[in-house]
Amino acid sequence: MAENRTQTNTFSLAPKFSKFITLLLIVEFLMGVFLYVNSLLIFTFFKKEIFRTSSRYILFLHTLVGDSMFLVISNILFVLDMTQTSIALNLCIILIIFGLNLHTTTPLTLTAMSVERYVAICMPLRHAELATPQRAGLCILIIHVLSSIVTFVFIFMFLAAAPLSFYDEYWMCNAELFVIYKWQGQVRSILYQVYFIFMSVTIIFTYVKIVQAARKASADKKATSKGRKTVLLHAFQLCLSLIQMLCLSPLIYGLRDEQFYVVLKYYALWGLNKKISPVITEL
Repeated sequence: MAENRTQTNTFSLAPKFSKFITLLLIVEFLMGVFLYVNSLLIFTFFKKEIFRTSSRYILFLHTLVGDSMFLVISNILFVLDMTQTSIALNLCIILIIFGLNLHTTTPLTLTAMSVERYVAICMPLRHAELATPQRAGLCILIIHVLSSIVTFVFIFMFLAAAPLSFYDEYWMCNAELFVIYKWQGQVRSILYQVYFIFMSVTIIFTYVKIVQAARKASADKKATSKGRKTVLLHAFQLCLSLIQMLCLSPLIYGLRDEQFYVVLKYYALWGLNKKISPVITEL
């Protein structure tokens, strides 16, 4: 009878194990696809000097690298959760710090890209002076500083409240592990809401200014219209970022940008289509 009970339990666990493996394989396959797309976009960026010297594309590269790293960290946490694997608290803190930081960098970068379009359309005479690769690097540094504020406030609240016994045990690693008291989660939500309001107001401001410039413009209406649509795209990407869909933002931007799309399509097809040329005549 005991043997029959053991066989029954084995058979009942088999479908669950099969579903687990199927789900894990699907997620890993999708992860591989997204990382391949991001890698292709990054490769395309480095193939043309005109991309490497443009602040707009440098910021775009930053979203690609940041999202790829975020996907890798998210995948590690997902696999640990699916396999019910506990890890040391110190290692978990490192993963969460990087994850939370990267979670905020993409929407902040999208906001910076909207400001860059605002300068290009509304301040064309100063665009070359303000939108330099060096200033883009400085902007990326500021973005990481701003992202780190939320992260380190969140971690500091945990370190100040966690008993010493926490550090001697192994834990299932996720961000909610660091919310010991309800007020800690509330403080984190407030900080994210402040960031969201700041980014939303900035993007709305740039869009309104570009629309006003479009009404006054008499010459380069095409560039103004493209700038307005780009800011709208960034607003849409911001919404995607806030609902944990970061891996779609770079793909949307890369496919929409005419110059980048031509080069991307050429290398995506391994140069086999001779009708497609990676030569860029203007930015």
